[in-house]
Amino acid sequence: MIFNSEERLIRKAQSGSNKAWLALVRQHEKRLYNQCIRLLRHPDDALDVMQETFISAYQGLNKFDGRSQLHTWLFRIAYNKAAEHFRRHREHQSIDSVAEPSSNVLHMERPLMQAQQNQQIVEHLAKLPFEQRVVVEMKFFQHCTFEEIAQQLDVSPNTAKTRLYAALGRLKPQLEVNDG
Repeated sequence: MIFNSEERLIRKAQSGSNKAWLALVRQHEKRLYNQCIRLLRHPDDALDVMQETFISAYQGLNKFDGRSQLHTWLFRIAYNKAAEHFRRHREHQSIDSVAEPSSNVLHMERPLMQAQQNQQIVEHLAKLPFEQRVVVEMKFFQHCTFEEIAQQLDVSPNTAKTRLYAALGRLKPQLEVNDG
């Protein structure tokens, strides 16, 4: 059976269809993994948090009421799982654990330079406090508004703005040094 929309898949999954649930997972796993990797910096940790997120979402799927999009709901769960993971493992994380660029990217000079710049940005983001890193992730990678960020993080829009501008203030000197 072919499903026409995410809403229909959600209803089917809420009714117990494993096929519909797996289709939802396939639709969202790449995006969710990318969010987790940017938050946690380590591929294994990102995979663990992504899996924990999908388990929690599956267990709470009947509580999903459709007032937000499914990816928004999943990101909120992932954020909570990542924050919990970060608190548990804060002292064990290091910049050295960031994934290296793919070897396919390194075959030409321009992609190499871009990969190096991206790696530097990831390293600088990794140095931000978790609360600031999450806001940067949501604003620049997920293209959320400050109101959406505030709603998902359960803070005021002004707090979301403050965290973003504080993060940008911390990043600016490091990124300017790399440009010069």
